[in-house]
Amino acid sequence: MLQIQENVSLKNFNTFGIDASAKYFVEINREEELTELFMDPQWLQVERLVLGGGSNVLFVKNFDGLVIRMNIRGIEHRINHEEVFVEAGAGEVWNDLVNYCVDRQYAGIENLSLIPGSVGASPIQNIGAYGVELKDVFRSCRAFEIATGEFKNFTKEDCCFGYRDSVFKNELKNKYIILSVKFRLSLIPNINLKYGAIEQELANRNISEPTIKDVSRVVSHIRVSKLPDPSTIGNAGSFFKNPVISSEQFQQLQSKFPEVVNYPAGDGLVKLAAGWLIEQCGWKGKVVGHTGTWKNQALVLVNHGGATGEEVYSLSSQIIDSVYTKFGVSLKREVNVIS
Repeated sequence: MLQIQENVSLKNFNTFGIDASAKYFVEINREEELTELFMDPQWLQVERLVLGGGSNVLFVKNFDGLVIRMNIRGIEHRINHEEVFVEAGAGEVWNDLVNYCVDRQYAGIENLSLIPGSVGASPIQNIGAYGVELKDVFRSCRAFEIATGEFKNFTKEDCCFGYRDSVFKNELKNKYIILSVKFRLSLIPNINLKYGAIEQELANRNISEPTIKDVSRVVSHIRVSKLPDPSTIGNAGSFFKNPVISSEQFQQLQSKFPEVVNYPAGDGLVKLAAGWLIEQCGWKGKVVGHTGTWKNQALVLVNHGGATGEEVYSLSSQIIDSVYTKFGVSLKREVNVIS
């Protein structure tokens, strides 16, 4: 029998450590529990929020509805010649899945090491890092349609992946709950060292022919050196998306700021490093009340203890305004703001 709890603190269910509460709270460990939950029509009427690892959410106020915490576990794999199909439950910790694959030499997600959050959230956000996005390894996902109680499989095409974006953040927002995700990986590595400091760190370790385990270790090392541990200081990782602008706008920007950090984004577009833009505006390591930006990475907003969601949101607004004033570039929040 499902246990619906009332007035539950969400402080331990979001990595920012914001002390908001949920009017109702339920944990889902098996697919059939969702069917059971929505057989009661009252849960179709209230506002709902699906939580995985709580690593990409900011509660600006208490949630006056039902929080559904997905905890469906399990990882399975099938090898077909050089391809490996891996399926993981939505409640699996993302980095546990990465380690599972790297340990078995299943290549494709090693660049996504140490990204916080759950497997179920990965296609919603189309998570990405160091030149790899989820869409590059995504095969399909299985989801529950809230309105009908039916189960549906989504292909890569169905998901309409974009930069930190998918159909689940747009026209299908709040209509489906992801249950499991299937990935297509390979026994033949295609090592990707293009982004960030991966090549330099490999050189520092005298590694000239890296394995996927080497790449995973180096990416993890770089992330730890830049990003704070949520168990030590509240944060949600990168708070803003890296802005993508036209080549024309980039040329104008580069003429004023020749050192602007950038990456090609295809189709006449250029991606800028949001962290660099924020740092140039003097925000890196700045403390504002109970919140601030991380000392090693201006892209990360932190809770120094006792911060409210309103404080964090206000700081993010100030940063957006200052970056636009200096560079004419609009930053967008990557974190899901619950207000």
